[in-house]
Amino acid sequence: MFKGKRTILGMMLVTSLALTACGNSQSASGGGTAKENKDKTFKIGVTQIVEHPSLDEAFKGFQKALEEKGVKTKYEIKNAQGDPSTNTTIGTTLVNDKVDLIFANSTPSSQAALAATRKIPIVFSSVTDPLGAKLVKTLDKPDGNVTGTVDFHPEAIPSTLKFIKDELGGKKVGLLYNAGEQNSVAQVEAVKKEMSKVGLEPVTASVATSADVKQAAEALAGKIDAFYIVTDNTVVSALESVIAVAESKKIPLLAAELDSVKRGSFAAYGFSYFDIGHQAGEMAAQILTGEKKISELPVQNPDKLKLVINKKAAEQMGIKIKPEWDKMAEYVN
Repeated sequence: MFKGKRTILGMMLVTSLALTACGNSQSASGGGTAKENKDKTFKIGVTQIVEHPSLDEAFKGFQKALEEKGVKTKYEIKNAQGDPSTNTTIGTTLVNDKVDLIFANSTPSSQAALAATRKIPIVFSSVTDPLGAKLVKTLDKPDGNVTGTVDFHPEAIPSTLKFIKDELGGKKVGLLYNAGEQNSVAQVEAVKKEMSKVGLEPVTASVATSADVKQAAEALAGKIDAFYIVTDNTVVSALESVIAVAESKKIPLLAAELDSVKRGSFAAYGFSYFDIGHQAGEMAAQILTGEKKISELPVQNPDKLKLVINKKAAEQMGIKIKPEWDKMAEYVN
């Protein structure tokens, strides 16, 4: 469990992120004037903890935003493939290569980048709790070299749990996650807290690597009424293993993001990772061109939340689609 009185999971429920202007260092602002940066090609270091569709979509959104802003870029792309040691090395490598900005795509990637530099601007995405991860001290006015976008919407957890209880009649919910991922611990604790309010019982299982996921899912299967998979990089990278168990045992599998529904999860209250990556890319463009300093760019959360249901997955998991869901959800096949 992470410590600290202020976490993004609590603050998002009561705080709107306001744009506030304040001074910052030249290195954290990107430096240079608009005229000086007009024809410059910026070297952007990209660090990602593991390959999976959600993170990949965030990077695509990031690239698209910079393209739309007319910022010339050259990317140095690194992927840790889930290895903590490699993740740390990537941060150091990008600093040594003197990139102009680092796009850190995930909580572990962001932490490694910040450990490697306090000068080069870092824009993160796919981070759940930047306060708990100690990436920033405040959300509305970052005072260091880091800002970005989070993959958490304050209504996602309550809405998902209400659906499990009211629409699926669930009582015990399986939570599968990597206890070594700070973002996952934050989410699981938030889910447990919300479950206590609505009368649901959490049943947890922890994994260390993607190879552990299927066995852990099988261990949970006989004890639960539904799976709820948070945005855990380890588990999501091996999501097909959980889907296979959910289908064979006829257990609804709900995810925390929409890309997992396309892959075969039954449903999710979520948002587009492309969109939060795009938001991060717009922030990066402002930093690189000198339009704004990091202290003028508050941490941003997703703008949109919607329920998406996979009809084919519902059939495979033994779930009958209710007519009233037509007004609540979008469907994919």
